[in-house]
Amino acid sequence: MGLAYRMAGTGRAPTPRFPSPSAGAGVRRSQDGARVPSPVRERDRVRGATYPEDPGPSPRPSPERESGRVAAFTGQSVNLRPYVRRGIRQRFALLAAALVPLLLIPPEAQAAAEPPLSALTLVGPPAIVFKAGRDACDGADVPDAPARAFRDAAGAVALFGMHYRNRALRGPDLDHLKLDCAVVLDSGEKPDPASYDDRSWITATWTEDGRHVAALLHHEYQANEHPGRCPAGSYMACWYNTITAAASADGGRSFARRNPPVVVAGAPFRQEVDQGRHRGFFNPSNIVAEGRWRYVLVSTTGWDRPGSDQAAGLCLFRSDDPADPARWRAWTGTGFTAAFPDPYRKPVSPAATCRPVGPFPGPVGAVVRHRATGAWIAVFMAKAGDGFARSGFYWTSSRDLIAWDTPRLLLDGATLYDDPCKATAPLIAYPSLLDPAAQGRNFDDVGDRALLTYASLRIEGCTITSDRDLLRRPVAIRVWP
Repeated sequence: MGLAYRMAGTGRAPTPRFPSPSAGAGVRRSQDGARVPSPVRERDRVRGATYPEDPGPSPRPSPERESGRVAAFTGQSVNLRPYVRRGIRQRFALLAAALVPLLLIPPEAQAAAEPPLSALTLVGPPAIVFKAGRDACDGADVPDAPARAFRDAAGAVALFGMHYRNRALRGPDLDHLKLDCAVVLDSGEKPDPASYDDRSWITATWTEDGRHVAALLHHEYQANEHPGRCPAGSYMACWYNTITAAASADGGRSFARRNPPVVVAGAPFRQEVDQGRHRGFFNPSNIVAEGRWRYVLVSTTGWDRPGSDQAAGLCLFRSDDPADPARWRAWTGTGFTAAFPDPYRKPVSPAATCRPVGPFPGPVGAVVRHRATGAWIAVFMAKAGDGFARSGFYWTSSRDLIAWDTPRLLLDGATLYDDPCKATAPLIAYPSLLDPAAQGRNFDDVGDRALLTYASLRIEGCTITSDRDLLRRPVAIRVWP
């Protein structure tokens, strides 16, 4: 997450949506690298259990998958085809070492395969979708989150990813979008953290019919803006974040929160606890479909609690009905059973925890499914260091949303994670992948071409300004089974 910045003409700070991977001092990365079999491929027939108690398949670590996970976190090179160039003797040794754990894995769990090999290539220059100085309705209109799109009941496209005064870009398709000046969901900037109405961004949407739309909100309680709520007085030290919900019954023309508010994912403590760093759950990815289930990746900075320490990382959530926000559950390593309710209304002891997935240094910008192969592809931003050679946008692929391959660079450039004082060009942020020919109403699938959609943020001195463009670039996609 970049530092808070002042926005010309507003007097308030519309902050970028990503927590910095280095901003949370004392936050621990997950040290549990065990790869677990897919809950996605086999889940409906493994035990016949029903949501939300369905524990999914019984996990067992895989030696090959373990080594791939460690390498992904350390930046070491991973050979994705380990048996191709090895001699017969070495192959026998590796197979013998793997034989015992494989014999212990039930047949349905053995169906989980290693991540697929994929290639994403930029095949064209950037084009402007939205330019703040030209297309804004007022000073609050800047690209400030990854692009999320769906087709409404009439087939028109609505795209979100703007400011906490939430508006949508609309048009007949992704090629003809224009900002609609109607505010579909405003932020109340209320001082009571239990109201969950300080600043909210629509960061994930899902609709089955184009009329009823469920939304996940990235909700920031910025305690530094409310006198007496945080002695530290700085944005990062006072930031308390939750994932909340809203819904639309008119195709995304307006959204409403429930009363009392519904917390999809919250830390197991209130906002005054553990101040000094950003805390909670952040930045949902887009929602994707697999059979009757819906999935979303949500970032957490983690916490330390007796008997329930939560490692920082990405939690994979699942629901069979996004219209009911209380049904989301997170993957624990043995099933989708972890709930993170409102700590102001339903304290839980000991607190639930998720098992982080993937080689991600921060939130996922977007995840989509490749139609021809069924592979999942995720894009995200990273800065140089900690296994990433250069700053920019990266991609990784998976067969099950849990085991991911080694990230590779898609677009080089300084991001919101980098020092703006050292930037020599506009920063890039909030990557997403959208296919104009997507078969799903929610643009959660891609073919062999897609549009990398992202924001470009101009710098003045050390300040990230409100002079921003929403850009897109064509990408060629190839996946090897």
